[in-house]
Amino acid sequence: MSDDIGPVLVTGGTGTLGRRVVPKLLERGREVRVLSRRAHAADRSAQSVPMSQTGVPVPQWATGDLTTGKGLDAAVAGVSCIVHCATTGSGKDIDATRALIEAARRAGGRPHLVYVSIVGVDLVPLFYYRAKLAAEKTIEDCGLPWSILRTTQFHDLLARITTVQRRSPVTLYPAGMSAQPIEVDEVAQRLVELASGEPAGRVADMGGPEVHTMREFALLTLRAHGMRRPLLPVRLPGRAARAYRAGHHTTPGHAVGVRTYSEYLAAVTSGRAR
Repeated sequence: MSDDIGPVLVTGGTGTLGRRVVPKLLERGREVRVLSRRAHAADRSAQSVPMSQTGVPVPQWATGDLTTGKGLDAAVAGVSCIVHCATTGSGKDIDATRALIEAARRAGGRPHLVYVSIVGVDLVPLFYYRAKLAAEKTIEDCGLPWSILRTTQFHDLLARITTVQRRSPVTLYPAGMSAQPIEVDEVAQRLVELASGEPAGRVADMGGPEVHTMREFALLTLRAHGMRRPLLPVRLPGRAARAYRAGHHTTPGHAVGVRTYSEYLAAVTSGRAR
């Protein structure tokens, strides 16, 4: 790695995925800049201690807003790569991605744009998925070097489907559906590999090691948390539900994940979750 390589900007660097990406980049000796809408107390205290005193690298922090564009020009200035983990969950990912690309263009550089998307965004007709697919298309056509990785859902998202019902006398689960959850740390590691390499375009999908029914996942979650509840299947209507029942959100041919859902639950319930 050359000494003059620019920093890596991580959007969504305080979120579920981004906060795993940042330390892995630092471990590789990369200079990291985290885009955040506001400063955090822990971050300010970390920034106040020079790395030469602690021996532990810390990221830079850039204040900016992907929804308004405020602060983005300064955030992207001089970066060699952008790992775009930020997501709104409300269908505004396309606008945020456009704002990020426009800022990168104004900066005059050609940073490698690494984007994380979702398996099935082109097959499951959800509004959020359509926004992610549109963001992919915008990146592909933006003229910057890019890499796009689609993954299956993270373990914690699947667990919440059951744990949010902990006060209910029964546990509902979507009938006829399966899932293929993946460990978030493994996705973070793959993004770091992509950010450290040459632009690769659309790379192979990344799925968890196992595909199970939603009933099986609900049972595993209840048992891990020491809960006993009757399980009640609910058949969801609509085209998106049919696409889920068809398994369009899974990728059995790319079951490259290592940590199983049961292993994730064991770590969570023993207090050793990372």
